[in-house]
Amino acid sequence: MKINIGYEVIYDCPQPTPMILTLNVHHTRVSDLIIPDNMITDPPIPITAYHDSYGNWCSRIVAPKGQLRLSANAVIRDTGQTDSFVPHAKQMPVEALPDETLVFLLGSRYCETDRLSEIAWQLFDKAPTGWMRVQTICDYVNQHIAFGYQHARRTKTAWEAFQEKAGVCRDYAHLAITFCRCMNIPARYCTGYLGDIGIAPLPGVMDFAGWFEAYLDGCWYTFDARNNTPRIGRVLIARGRDAADVAISSTFGPNTLVKFRVRTDEATELENYLQNDKPNISSSFYY
Repeated sequence: MKINIGYEVIYDCPQPTPMILTLNVHHTRVSDLIIPDNMITDPPIPITAYHDSYGNWCSRIVAPKGQLRLSANAVIRDTGQTDSFVPHAKQMPVEALPDETLVFLLGSRYCETDRLSEIAWQLFDKAPTGWMRVQTICDYVNQHIAFGYQHARRTKTAWEAFQEKAGVCRDYAHLAITFCRCMNIPARYCTGYLGDIGIAPLPGVMDFAGWFEAYLDGCWYTFDARNNTPRIGRVLIARGRDAADVAISSTFGPNTLVKFRVRTDEATELENYLQNDKPNISSSFYY
């Protein structure tokens, strides 16, 4: 299948403001892009880019004084398959884990393993190890937290989400990640596009989604404590220890977010036709 993805973000800055933006599709999905997700700025300004320490593609800009519009409209090819389900995947002993996974066992800005370790062992010590332990964690978090945009807070940590029992997708992910790490399972935060493909439309405004990956049996596997069911059409943008590593924008000066819009949906038959056959259509078709 083909999926339309894109965003429109408008900032208002009272002065020139440096920004780091993490909005491009992850390099592991670049080969699937049919129409690339090039960032368009209005007014036009210079953009430089780099890969951060987690392999995410980051853009550097200096937003001018006044309003700046950032946008992209892309099409990506997807298998149309749901997230993997591998119930036999085993948990690896800490001493056997690859070096690069160890950072995802440690506490981080939003994932306080020190505060939740004793609780995690009380809750999940008797659960089967491996895949089913991660799933048990997801089941618990899904039931423990009540979803609501009114509960969103950019400073909320896993401990606070656990105490308040309310939050948004990033809070579900942070709490599940923290519990996994407490149980010696490497877990990392993910953000990206996730639409309503294959399910009934969900209420609310479209946003970027947060989920996580757990390291089992030598592979990273996708888990989603918020939705808690395999989904179709997940498009990764960035990975990190927690949401602090994958913020869509890090701004170094005062600014106001004026508009924020995200699009992700399956391309229609007409859109597929235009994408596949546009060069062969006579110009009269467009007029």
